Amino acid sequence: MLEGRAVVRETDMPEETQAHVMELAYKSLDLYESSDCQSIAHHIKQSFDEAYGPSWHCVVGKDFGSCITHLRGSFIFFHVDMMAFLIFKDGKDFSESKEEAIGVRRKNGFDA
Repeated sequence: MLEGRAVVRETDMPEETQAHVMELAYKSLDLYESSDCQSIAHHIKQSFDEAYGPSWHCVVGKDFGSCITHLRGSFIFFHVDMMAFLIFKDGKDFSESKEEAIGVRRKNGFDA
C-alpha cells in the first residue's frame, strides 16, 4: 500500500461519498500491487456501481490527462502519493424503464 494521505485536487462529490471512494482507494491499494492500475480501477468502479447504481467510471494511474462530462455531484480527482484517481458517473439513470423513456421521447417530439 502507498503510505501517503489522499490529496483532493478537484471534486463536486458530497463529503460522505468522497470518504467512501478514498476508503475504497486505500483498500484497493492493499489488495493489488500499485502497478496493477487496471485491477485497482475495476475494484473501485464495481464497488461504486453496487453502492450508487451503474455508469461509474474510474481511471487510476501515474500520468494521464482527461476531459470528461459527468453528472453533477459525482466527480472526484485525487492523488495518493504518485497515484492519481479519477472517479465520475456518466450517462443517464438506468433505473428508468423503457416505456418511460419512450414516453419522454414522444412527449418531446422525438417519436421513435
